[in-house]
This record gives sequence, C-alpha cells and structure tokens, in this order.
Amino acid sequence: MELTEVKLKPKVKAKKERSIKRGRMIERTVTYTLLIGLSIIFIFPFLWLVGTSFKPENEALTFPPTILPKVWEFSNYRDVFTMVNFGQYYWNSIVVTVLTVLGTVLSSTIVAYGFARIKGKGRNVWFVLLLATMMLPPQVTMIPVYMIFSKLGWVNTFLPLIVPAFFGNAYFIFMLRQFFKTIPKELEESAFLDGCGTFGIFWRIILPLSVPAVITVALLSFMWTWNDFLGPLIYLNDDSMYTLALGILQFKGALIISWGPMMAASVLILLPLIILFFVGQKYFIQGIATTGGK
Repeated sequence: MELTEVKLKPKVKAKKERSIKRGRMIERTVTYTLLIGLSIIFIFPFLWLVGTSFKPENEALTFPPTILPKVWEFSNYRDVFTMVNFGQYYWNSIVVTVLTVLGTVLSSTIVAYGFARIKGKGRNVWFVLLLATMMLPPQVTMIPVYMIFSKLGWVNTFLPLIVPAFFGNAYFIFMLRQFFKTIPKELEESAFLDGCGTFGIFWRIILPLSVPAVITVALLSFMWTWNDFLGPLIYLNDDSMYTLALGILQFKGALIISWGPMMAASVLILLPLIILFFVGQKYFIQGIATTGGK
C-alpha cells in the first residue's frame, strides 16, 4: 500500500505542474492577445495619418478608411513648404521649445534641490503654496497674465512663451524634489567635508545621480511646448511668428482643406517627438519608475 502511494505522488505532482503550466500559457496568450489588439487600435490612427500624407485629395476622406493609398502622391511633402511658410514655423518652434526646455530644466532642478536639501524657515509652507498652484486652472490666470505681458510690450514676441519657463514648473519641481530626497545624504556630507560648497554638491553630485529624472523633465517639457497651441494663439499675431501648432491651420482655407499636405505636415511635426522618445526612452522609464538611491 505504501509503495503504491509513493508511486502515485510523483504522478500527481507532475499532473499539477502540467496544469499550472497550461494555466500560465493560457493567461499569457490572453494577455498578449489583448495587448496586440489594443496596440492595433491605438496605432491605427497614426498609420492612417502616414498613409493619408501620401494620398491625393480624392482619396484622403474615403470610407471605410484605408492605410495604403491607391495612388502615391509624394508631392504632398513638397507642397508643405510651398503652400505655407512651413520652414519658418519649424524654426520658430525649435527656438521656443529649446529655450523653454533649457529654462525649465535649469530653474526646476535648482528650486527642487532647495526644497529637498536646504533647510530654512517656512520651507514646507512655501512648498505647499507651490503645490497649490498646480490646483489652479490656467484659465483663471490667463487674462491677468496677458495684461502683464501686454504692459511689458511682449505681445507678438516669443518672450511670453519662453520667460515663464525660467521661473520653474510646479509639477517638475515636485517630481525632482521627490527624486532628490532619495539620494543618500552621506554623499553630500562627504563632499562637504572635502570642501565642496552647496552649489558644488548640487552640480557635481546631485545632478549626475539624477540624469534619468532630468531627462524625463526635458522630454516632457519638450513635448508639452512643441505641442502647445493656446500660448502661441494668445500671444502671436504675425504669420512669420507662428509656431507649428498655429502654422498647420494655414492649410485650412475658407472653403477647402488641403488634406494631403496637412497630413504630411502633421507627420513632420510628429517626427521630432518620436525620435526623441525612442532615443531617451531608457532614461524616461528610469526617471519615472526608479529612485536615485543606487
């Protein structure tokens, strides 16, 4: 009897293992099927956009929508630069975005370091006030801020779009502060004993350890500024000052919309964002998911 039980136990164990493996395989199959299905749903508009950028006007709005055109119209990309001043719009967006990203990274890292490491009276109160500004809708301050920039004579210039970035961003300051607080204080104490000052500690220790977080801030700031429509709409009046978000509307006439060139322009607008994300995705994921305490 005992021998029979001993012989049955390995068989029962093997059967359980097979059932567990089968269950995991089914779970994995269902998961990947859902992920692939959702990926197709989300990527279809982008594929349609790219395909439509090569379609002639009579094919652009066919129903049901198709990805590949029947007739390839490569002239749409040439028309992007001949129909409107697209090159100037691209340059304006580059200037505004690069300077805004630079100002956001510089100001937000310095302010976040102050909140995370420098002790002072009322530091927590000021930090709470900073967080409170995140709860204030931008529509509330839109008119007063416009009046200030109008009095300064900055309307129809890039200054209202660039200068505020050099005063920090509440969301990025909060994110960087939380990242800086995870860096061991012993590193700063050792540097202080070696004669390094406050700025030296920030520049030589904190920033090198915070590369993923800083790159994350730069990527998000680039994306938000590159796609910003409301700011340029409010402050820019001359056609030569338009950024891409405003310039793409120039393909829309009073009665006719040039769908092919508009889609081609949209593809060209998206390219920098796609390239930057794939180049910096490693640091972007680290900045969101990890801490600085290595």
